[in-house]
Amino acid sequence: MYAQRDQKIFAVAPMIDWTDRPCRFFHRQLSSQALLYTEMIVADAIIHGDRDRHLAFEEIQHPIAVQLGGSDPGKLAEAARICADYGYDEINLNVGCPSDRVQSGTFGACLMKTPQVVADCVAAMVEVTDIPVTVKCRIGVDDQDTEEALDAIAALTFAAGSKALWVHARKAWLQGLSPKENRDIPPLDYNRVYRLKQKWPEKFIGINGGIHSIDVARDHLTHMDGVMLGRASYQNPQVLTRVDALLGATVDEVDMELVLETMQAYARQHIINGGRLIHITRHMVGLFQGRAGARRWRQILSTDAAKPGAGPEIIAAAYREVTGAGAAAEAA
Repeated sequence: MYAQRDQKIFAVAPMIDWTDRPCRFFHRQLSSQALLYTEMIVADAIIHGDRDRHLAFEEIQHPIAVQLGGSDPGKLAEAARICADYGYDEINLNVGCPSDRVQSGTFGACLMKTPQVVADCVAAMVEVTDIPVTVKCRIGVDDQDTEEALDAIAALTFAAGSKALWVHARKAWLQGLSPKENRDIPPLDYNRVYRLKQKWPEKFIGINGGIHSIDVARDHLTHMDGVMLGRASYQNPQVLTRVDALLGATVDEVDMELVLETMQAYARQHIINGGRLIHITRHMVGLFQGRAGARRWRQILSTDAAKPGAGPEIIAAAYREVTGAGAAAEAA
């Protein structure tokens, strides 16, 4: 995946509580080319927990990367080996999440302070698997000099065998800001990431943070090898229908009726397996953002789908509000 020097990559960022298995299946219906990421999964959960619950996915989800959390090279190597056996296309190490959970475990963004530990973790994972090992980081944390901090992470992780570095173009403040605030308050510094790419022209470096549209993503790709969207692709999934063309693929317009028929079938099987409809529809509420009938679509998928016994026909009912009387009423 990272072997072709001129290949551009568009990725949907790993997002805790959002990019789970049903979410990724849905996103794949909208783009065949986007690189999809799991939520961050702690290495211990993979080694000692329910592996199928954490790692199983449908073949259609390729290309797909698993993101790991941890700071122990031995545990991360064991988790990486297990992930490789599940068939993932990439293993990514989280060096950017600023949540209380990762701070208490001294991983995530905390690792920006110990780049040699990051390199040791990467080297341990590279040793046990043939698939690409990559890193996702911030430009720095707290009072770090972002020139020094980001250069150190890049130099050491590339030397350790990382095939790519995905950079969220903000600092993380481990003290004083909540995880939510860390997504918005620290200023974006895209130029810092551009300078890193200029310093490492032969290495794959992707950019993340505050990118809200395909047009903006296209601009970043004139400087970078890859671009990663997070909340924008989740809250307005129709963004993903333009990804394949962005990457140069010849594609037909996405057939939304077929997408929703596929999601109904997926939901039906999920319910048969003991799940609930809301597990599927919660990822779909933003699909028709800006269109007439979108408000009723959101209401139905958020409320009716959460009721006991709700079935996949709820998706069809919600879609009728976008295409029929509901849309006409909102447009009037």
